[in-house]
Amino acid sequence: MHIYINNKYLIYGNYKVKCAVGKRGIATKRKEGDLITPLGVYKIKYLLYRDDRVKKFHTNFKTKKITPSLGWCDDSKSRDYNKLITYPFKHRAEKLFRKDNIYDLILVLNFNMNPTYRNKGSAIFIHVAKPNFTATKGCVALKKNNLIKLIKKIKKNTKIKIF
Repeated sequence: MHIYINNKYLIYGNYKVKCAVGKRGIATKRKEGDLITPLGVYKIKYLLYRDDRVKKFHTNFKTKKITPSLGWCDDSKSRDYNKLITYPFKHRAEKLFRKDNIYDLILVLNFNMNPTYRNKGSAIFIHVAKPNFTATKGCVALKKNNLIKLIKKIKKNTKIKIF
């Protein structure tokens, strides 16, 4: 079964929840920082989580704890572009250990990976939404409890269709 995502909802079977997408909507992603959620079909690579904010739960995915030294490289000049990194790091990267809760849980999608094209875009996640469902920089965001429910339902081979 697939997860379907449009400008307003994430749908998995009969499970339908409100979501936020990129500020410029869903379209063909052109470059890093364009605020577009990329059109296409993706796989979930793994799950990142804050163990100080999320109780232990069962998942079929590979998991990695988010620590204060964890980040995601969004600098296309780096050979680590669009990859998980550890600080200290000499290139530009986004911190994953944040004061707000949007990165308490992150499903990492395989957008622009294997091969990775420089400046095409990085870090397309399904993560926790801000309280008022503010548009994202290109990710998909859900309420935290909805994301936890989704993670418990989906399988390793579940595909994400963004349209």
